[in-house]
Amino acid sequence: MHNREEKLEAFNRLLEIMDELREKCPWDREQTLDSLRNLTIEETYELADAIMDQDLEEIKKELGDLILHIVFYAKIGSEKGAFDIADVLNGINSKLVFRHPHVFGNLDVKDSVEVRENWEELKLKEGNKSVLAGVPVSLPALIKSHRIQDKVRAVGFDWDHKEQVWDKVTEEINEVKHELINGNQRDKMEDEIGDLLFSIVNAARLYDIEPETALERTNRKFIHRFKYLESKAKRMGKSLKEMNLEEMEAIWQEAKSI
Repeated sequence: MHNREEKLEAFNRLLEIMDELREKCPWDREQTLDSLRNLTIEETYELADAIMDQDLEEIKKELGDLILHIVFYAKIGSEKGAFDIADVLNGINSKLVFRHPHVFGNLDVKDSVEVRENWEELKLKEGNKSVLAGVPVSLPALIKSHRIQDKVRAVGFDWDHKEQVWDKVTEEINEVKHELINGNQRDKMEDEIGDLLFSIVNAARLYDIEPETALERTNRKFIHRFKYLESKAKRMGKSLKEMNLEEMEAIWQEAKSI
């Protein structure tokens, strides 16, 4: 591993490269905060994929891409006279020290639960009008619901016992079934499905399961098995449309054992 001096030298080299690219590269000169936004989102998802795959080499590469974007945004900010990379770093440094009085102050905490609870109180002191103010509007709905529930839990809005959540899940399932069987209004059926999903996310949170990660694992598992089904059918000289459900189920069970 590199020492502190080597790390600082590498970061300084990136700043120098960014300055030169912004001056001499036509593409880099054209970029704006808005034009980089979607690219940054794409890079974030690529990092998430690498983490799911536990590919450390790819994680390293994707982190580099994200750091480049941060430096790029800071460069544009400096050109606008709004902020530079030092302001970005000083800002996060100050925030980290302020939000960790149990490390940099004299506050005692017994565990990570108390740390999260204290964070929410400190955020309100920073000027947030609601504990939910820090939840980005554009977050994917599944991740957002988890963050919402995690944040309100930090101020005590939660079940007394995690097992209680299953009564809520059962209640929502029954309401969904009622609406799907008897309902005529699509909006109402959609509302009930949403409530059920929200309760499932709540259950996952209470049992320390990241719902986004859990669902993505299932997505990947399904894709693997379905591709096996397609491949096996092709080797048999059949298309899936020509096969009945029993034939497909037999191959599906094969895929599950691989």
